Amino acid sequence: MEKSFIRELYYDNISPQDRGVIKGSRLQKLMGLISADEETLSEKLTGEEKHLYLEYANSWSEVLAICEEDKFIIGFRLGAQFTFDTFACDEALTKDLLKE
Repeated sequence: MEKSFIRELYYDNISPQDRGVIKGSRLQKLMGLISADEETLSEKLTGEEKHLYLEYANSWSEVLAICEEDKFIIGFRLGAQFTFDTFACDEALTKDLLKE
């Protein structure tokens, strides 16, 4: 059976979100800072403060995950709309003189 993009996507063999961070990039540096700051805060905070901080950090993580999913869906729909418009719409403000 020939490999199908849709089948591969269905069986989770295509994961566009699986990407690595480039060594030495700005993103890697920022992630390092966040990690170091989180470790420092976790060591210094206790009790209710620590619980509140962890709740805050986890909530931000969930917000970012929801935003990533939404951007993926919007991007996918935009790509599909481009494809549809390319093949289904002849509307133009000018005419093709070479076809005359």
